[in-house]
Amino acid sequence: MKGGIFGSSPVPVDQTSNVEEKTGKLDHQTNEPKLMSTVLPNDKKAVDQGRLIRDSINQGISSFTPDLFMEQLVKSYSLAKKIYGESLIRLISGYDPNYLKRNIHIPEFQRELQKQIMKHVDVLKEDRIIDNDNTFTEHAYDLAALALYTDELDKLTPQGVTGEKIHKKASLYGERQDTKPYQKHDRYRDIALKRSLKTAIRRGHTKLNAGDLKSFERESKGAVHLLYALDASGSMKGKKIEMCKRAGVALAYRAIQRKDKVGLIVFGTEVRDMIPPTNDFVMLLRHITKVRASRETNIAETLHKSIELFPDAHVTRHVMLITDALPTIGKDPERDVLDAVAMARSSNISVSVIGIQLDARGEELAKKIVEIGDGNLFICKNVEHLDAIILDDYYGYL
Repeated sequence: MKGGIFGSSPVPVDQTSNVEEKTGKLDHQTNEPKLMSTVLPNDKKAVDQGRLIRDSINQGISSFTPDLFMEQLVKSYSLAKKIYGESLIRLISGYDPNYLKRNIHIPEFQRELQKQIMKHVDVLKEDRIIDNDNTFTEHAYDLAALALYTDELDKLTPQGVTGEKIHKKASLYGERQDTKPYQKHDRYRDIALKRSLKTAIRRGHTKLNAGDLKSFERESKGAVHLLYALDASGSMKGKKIEMCKRAGVALAYRAIQRKDKVGLIVFGTEVRDMIPPTNDFVMLLRHITKVRASRETNIAETLHKSIELFPDAHVTRHVMLITDALPTIGKDPERDVLDAVAMARSSNISVSVIGIQLDARGEELAKKIVEIGDGNLFICKNVEHLDAIILDDYYGYL
C-alpha cells in the first residue's frame, strides 16, 4: 500500500550494474568484496542519510504520509516515536527528537513544524531519497546499504576479525590430524589432553606445565556453502534486526573473501526472500539492507526452503538459524520444525541456532534442533556481540 504508514514490500534485486563511485552508489563485484567505504570519502551528508534510512527500515518503515505523520506527532508523540522511530522523525522533520517532544504542543511550533516537514520532503525528493509516493527509492536503499557496510566493517577491522590472525586461526578449524606444541592462539577445545599428559610424564614432570601442552592440527574441510536464515518476525524490529543485518554483512564479507559462498533466507509468517549461496557480495548486501520485521515465525518452511537452495555439490553445507522466538505457524509447529531439521540433516545439511534472548522453552527447542541438525547452539544475551557469534559458528565449519 503506497503512501501508507508501512508502504509496500521491498522488491528483491536480481541484477546490479556498474556505476560511478563518485555518485555514492554500490559498485557491482562478485568474487572479492572491497572496502566500499571509500566510495563516499567526503560525502558525510550521504552517509548520515544512509544511517537514518537504515534505521527507518529496521523500524519496519519504507514509506510515509506527511499529513498523517504530522497528525500523529501532535496527537501522541510517544506513539509516533514507536511507529516511526527517532531516525525517521529526524529525517522528515529536521528537528532533534528531544527538542520536538518538548515543543510539539506549542501552536506556533506546530505551524513551523508543518512548514519544515514539507520543506524536508521536497529536499528528500530532490536527493532521490523518496519518490512522489513518499516511498524510499532504490537510491535510498543503496545509501542504507553503504551505511550498513561501512559501520560494520569499521567495527570489525579494529578488532582484528578481518585480519590475518583470524584468517590463520580459521584455517585450522578442520578435521583433527597430528599434534603440535600448543600456542596461545589455539582453541582450548583443540588441546590433546592425553598426548599432553604423556609428554609431561616423559619429561618427569609431576604436574602438567604449559610447555607440555599439545594441540591437534586441523586439516581444512574445503569449500563451505552457508545459508543465513534470518527471523524477520515482528519481535525482531529495531535493534535486534539491525544487529542481525550487521552480523550477516560480516559473515558475507568474511566468507566470500575466503572464496566460500553465502545465501540468505528471510522468514516471518512465510519465507519472503531467498538467495542461493553466492559469491556476489553486493547483491547480498542489498537484500540484507531491505529486510523489514513483520508478524509471526515460520521456521519449518524456512528449513524446507533451505534444502532446495543448496546446490547438489561436494561441499560443506550449513544453515545458521537466527531467531528470538518459538515457531508459531502450523498445528504442531515445534514438531514440524524438528521434522524439517531431520530432513535437512538427511541431505547432509547441518543446522546451528543462534537464539536471541530465548526463553526457557525456546532454549529447549533450540537444543533439540542442534542435536538433530548436528550444529551448534549459541544463546545471545547481548545483540552487540552477534557478529562475533556468527563468525565463530562459521569458523567452526572451515
